[in-house]
Amino acid sequence: MADTVTRSGTTSPGLLASLDPLLREWLPRQRWFAGKGRPVTGFSQVAATELLPAGARIGLYHLLLRAHQPQSPGDCYQLLIGVREALPPRLAPALIGHVASGPLAGRTVYDALYDTRPAELLLEALRTGARIGALRCERDPEQRIRSGLVPRLMTAEQSNSSLVYGDTFILKLLRRVVPGVNPDLELPLALAREHCPRVPAPTAWMHADVDGDAYVVGVLQPFVQGAADGWELALRELAKGEDFAAEARALGRATAEVHRTLARALPTATLGRAQIQPLVDGMVVRLDAAAQAVPALRPYAPALRTAFTALADLAAEGHTWTAQRVHGDLHLGQCLRAPTGEWSLIDFEGEPARPLAERRMPQPAVRDVAGMLRSFDYAARSADPPAPGWAHACRAAYCSGYAEVSGTDPRTDPVLLRALETDKAVYEVVYEARHRPDWLPVPLSAIHRLAAADLP
Repeated sequence: MADTVTRSGTTSPGLLASLDPLLREWLPRQRWFAGKGRPVTGFSQVAATELLPAGARIGLYHLLLRAHQPQSPGDCYQLLIGVREALPPRLAPALIGHVASGPLAGRTVYDALYDTRPAELLLEALRTGARIGALRCERDPEQRIRSGLVPRLMTAEQSNSSLVYGDTFILKLLRRVVPGVNPDLELPLALAREHCPRVPAPTAWMHADVDGDAYVVGVLQPFVQGAADGWELALRELAKGEDFAAEARALGRATAEVHRTLARALPTATLGRAQIQPLVDGMVVRLDAAAQAVPALRPYAPALRTAFTALADLAAEGHTWTAQRVHGDLHLGQCLRAPTGEWSLIDFEGEPARPLAERRMPQPAVRDVAGMLRSFDYAARSADPPAPGWAHACRAAYCSGYAEVSGTDPRTDPVLLRALETDKAVYEVVYEARHRPDWLPVPLSAIHRLAAADLP
């Protein structure tokens, strides 16, 4: 492998300039691009590593590029750019474009994750603990990575990309990256040290070191062969008219096991009035901004605000809560059910739009519970006709299963649960209004319920 890394402030001669016009068109079309609705005005290079020489039959660049947009400081994205004379038909979906000038003039560039040879190279780098330019690979010495596993790109990803190797490993490549300790690696490693079976233990991982900062760019974990995605499983059972309460209860138990292990593995904190008030203030600010952005939310805003002020009032009376590290973005799509019936939790990155420091802060464990309760509601509202009774049964079963392991039923703290579920529903209203207007009635139905009830 070549080792021609360049650092921020310097670029490979003409490389970025030659790619710029193609990437401005291609990047906003990717499902994992976070800045949709605003044009890309340019790029600055954070790091570039040539993994396969561009003059060879297949060239490969690993790039960290900051995409500049109006009213935005710019997000940093990880790209793996393949270079060929022409693309075979099987790689047509990966096309970025044909380079008109610069060092790659006359060549075709494409998303290399679709291509077998670059995908094999990534696994080999992880297997051997390679250090190539800015990239540094590490692995768990207790776990063996066999070479020669056939890669395939998973096409159902949203905020990141994943490669599966021979039904043995899955490599999650983070697309939008930030420097610092990424919870998507930090938390599974902490859970693995505690031998928690509910989360696949990281086998290997990849950093990019840039000017003293480390960016986590990829995590390799065992692939749960034959596992069913929780969201797809729930929708299938709904379509068949089948009860899902037993699965929801088992999922509640799995969630509580992960929470219990995280509380043992990492520091916890106590939240009193001084900590709760800023939390409440943030919820109120988000509600006010959402009501301005989505007119349909405005009639509910005064009643929704009481969910937050009730939490502040309880803290003012001296009530305290325990905070710990949590998943941060828990929903049915972040859960896998193995053929044995065991549930696993995956994707501990948290909400990517939130700052990294915020995602790593201890929070009430009920925040994850609120996210899962909203997910059951989403599944039920996706059915034709909607099945609110199904959602109610799943929500109750999930909380009961959680209580069986944790010893505490989330429903026994209704003020906190209502506040967190309301905050989540407000976020959903804004998201759906911007990205999926047809789905807006789903969170609005929850808004109606939460605004009408003194307590959930």
